[in-house]
Amino acid sequence: MFKEWRHRRAVQRVKPGDGRPLKRFRWWQMLTRALFHLRLMNDDGRQMVYAVDVKHQSAADGYVKAHLYLDGRHHAESRVPAVFPVQGGTVEVKASGFGLKRCHYVTAEGSEFQLVPDPASAEGRRARFERSHPALSRWIGFLSVLVLVIGLVLLILQLAEQVTRDPEGLAQYVGTFTSPIDLSAWGNTAVGLITVAASTERALRLRYHWLLDGGVG
Repeated sequence: MFKEWRHRRAVQRVKPGDGRPLKRFRWWQMLTRALFHLRLMNDDGRQMVYAVDVKHQSAADGYVKAHLYLDGRHHAESRVPAVFPVQGGTVEVKASGFGLKRCHYVTAEGSEFQLVPDPASAEGRRARFERSHPALSRWIGFLSVLVLVIGLVLLILQLAEQVTRDPEGLAQYVGTFTSPIDLSAWGNTAVGLITVAASTERALRLRYHWLLDGGVG
């Protein structure tokens, strides 16, 4: 019931577009913009081309906005998480602190299909690399998960040491805990940067886990 309520609220947030043309994706936008495409057939057999354009830097306003284009023209816009009604279903868009974690076409029957990233975008280049080097791509994906698991373990150890440090607090019930790994300030900074890179790599493939990627953010 709560999921349906959130879905209805997301649909209600959708505002009509202004008809402006879709701008080409430029190489210098790879870290600030995501662009995905979807081709559908309407009832009379004509092909319809949808595009979802998200500019990540709008998060500075406190939210990220997604724009839906139809046949190259601005059709609708919404804050994310966004749910855009389209031919035969909806397009769902969700963002994380590292990019997008969802950009899927959901049919009226409930089937889901990820939209195709623009070839010039960072997501498109990552998808092309996966097609060209599938084995290496899988190893990179595995390494990203491993980095996030290690970062999460280190975070838990440091938090446990902090909360049991006060002898008059939790320590009087569970005892004190000293982390077996003591990182310097530079070490913590390095771990933080590496885990952000790992979550960013996963975001390029629209992979997200609330504990691993959410813990980093």
